[in-house]
Amino acid sequence: MSVLQNQLEGILRELDIHASAQQKSQLLDLVNQLNKWNKAYNLTSVRNPQDMMIRHIADSIALVKALPPEKRFIDVGTGPGLPGLPLAIMMPDSQFVLLDSLGKRIRFIQQTVFALGITNVTAVQSRVEEYQDVSGFDGVLSRAFASLEDMLTWCQHLVAKPDGHFFAMKGVYPTAEIDKLEKGFIVQKVVKLEVPGLEEERHLVDIQLDKSK
Repeated sequence: MSVLQNQLEGILRELDIHASAQQKSQLLDLVNQLNKWNKAYNLTSVRNPQDMMIRHIADSIALVKALPPEKRFIDVGTGPGLPGLPLAIMMPDSQFVLLDSLGKRIRFIQQTVFALGITNVTAVQSRVEEYQDVSGFDGVLSRAFASLEDMLTWCQHLVAKPDGHFFAMKGVYPTAEIDKLEKGFIVQKVVKLEVPGLEEERHLVDIQLDKSK
């Protein structure tokens, strides 16, 4: 068993997440794809595959138990497909749109989806404020994308009303950002995420539109 395989097995154990042999293979292949493309396209500042396994794979799949199953999600400002690609691998019954304005990132995602046989991802090159979806999404995901205020302003048209969620991945508990939220939004919960191998704090902020408005 390779170093990366051992590392992935430990991450899944710590997160108490079951993964099939195919899912494990896809996650490992995703790291290899990131590492290969990164040398030419500079997709991430993380250079070492073992660090990628922690900062990109573990950091993304730590959300699995915090997200509702079998839903439609959009990952805004997805970069090289994070957290969307790892989540799509681990949540095959959900659908994911991965949105980014940079063509090289979308090309990487499209090639990776094809190479890994991922069938529940659509990659879209667009600015978030210009992208439209008629039915709306059950969950709008963002990771290091913007402040909560900006995320809600730019992504409000993407959420399925009235029950859609905004899921924002943050580092330390974002007290100041939460305090600045405009009326019309309700913080349903803030989940502290334990990411194996990562010493920094991680939180997932779950926000919905105020249905009483």
